[in-house]
Amino acid sequence: MRLPVLVLAVVLLLSGCGAALGDTVAAWPAQVPPYDRDAFGDGWADADRDCQDTRQEILIRDLVDVALTADGCDVATGTLNDLYTGTTIAFQRGQGTSDDVQIDHVIPLSYAWQAGAWQWSDADREAFANDGAELRAVDGPTNNSKGDRGPSRWLPPNPAAHCTYAASWHDVASAYALVLDGPDAARIEDILSGC
Repeated sequence: MRLPVLVLAVVLLLSGCGAALGDTVAAWPAQVPPYDRDAFGDGWADADRDCQDTRQEILIRDLVDVALTADGCDVATGTLNDLYTGTTIAFQRGQGTSDDVQIDHVIPLSYAWQAGAWQWSDADREAFANDGAELRAVDGPTNNSKGDRGPSRWLPPNPAAHCTYAASWHDVASAYALVLDGPDAARIEDILSGC
């Protein structure tokens, strides 16, 4: 989905056009309605109706040695080689263990809201919230520490993840015409210039 909602400055970074990314990013509008998580859909979707919702599909994609539950709908166990921490995490489905691995929205939903998603339709916001390009299985506590902060205020603790993380922010923002705030755009440019 390509949304012509806002002026896209982020694409300048990889196209080599014009000024530095941080110098071309528009300010966020002052009159954005309050963030509403429900506007992005009711939890994880199962768009292809195969009984595996988006969370399960991302776990299947990002974990290794995956075993499914008897009905084939959920991941029972697996191993995550976590990009954000550089550690290996044994995943086991269950109360008290499932949150050890969470699904990160690379661009947090509340950030996307401020960056332009407030203007989208509910269907477009739900598609964004379930887009595999925007999602990554990661260490749960590390994901919780991120909150809704952009790259100028939070980066994965594993320095080896910074290039991949910044590239993901750039690619998702470009695909959805999200306008990043100046400090975040500048931080992404700085990271990618060294990759």
